[in-house]
Amino acid sequence: MRIFGHIGTYRPGDLFDNRLELSLRGLHRPRRAGVSGSQAEGADSIVLAGAYEDDLFGEDEIIYSGSGGRDMKSGRQTTNQEMTGRNLALRRSQETGLPVRVFQRVTHEGREAIRYEGLYRLISHEFARGAAGFQVLLFRLVPLAP
Repeated sequence: MRIFGHIGTYRPGDLFDNRLELSLRGLHRPRRAGVSGSQAEGADSIVLAGAYEDDLFGEDEIIYSGSGGRDMKSGRQTTNQEMTGRNLALRRSQETGLPVRVFQRVTHEGREAIRYEGLYRLISHEFARGAAGFQVLLFRLVPLAP
C-alpha cells in the first residue's frame, strides 16, 4: 500500500545520502526511476536528479519532465515521450489531488545529497517541445501549505 504524504518524522529539509537510502527508508521506492507510483493509485514521490534538461525547480512551482525517451548511456533525450507507465502515475496524481513527496539532488557542504523538498500537488500537464526538440510531458507541481 502506498503512502501519500509525509512518512514518519521526515520533514522538508532532511538530507539523505542517495536513492538507496530513500528506498530503504520507504520514502521513494525505486532505486533508479524518478517516479514512484502506479497508474492505478498515482505517484507518491518523485526525485529531481538533474537528468532531464527540461526540469525546472522554482520557489512557487516545479516543472517536472515525464519519464522516457532518454538514451541511458548519453543521458540525452532521443525520442518523444508517451503517456505510458510512470507518466500515467503522474497523471493519476493530478486526477486524485493526492500529495506527492518531492526530493531533489543538491550539493550540501561539498557533497552530493538528496534533500526532501516537501509535499506538492500536481495541477497540470502538457506535451511540449523540449530543449532537445522532442515532445516531452511537462508536469506542473505546486507546494502544499505546511
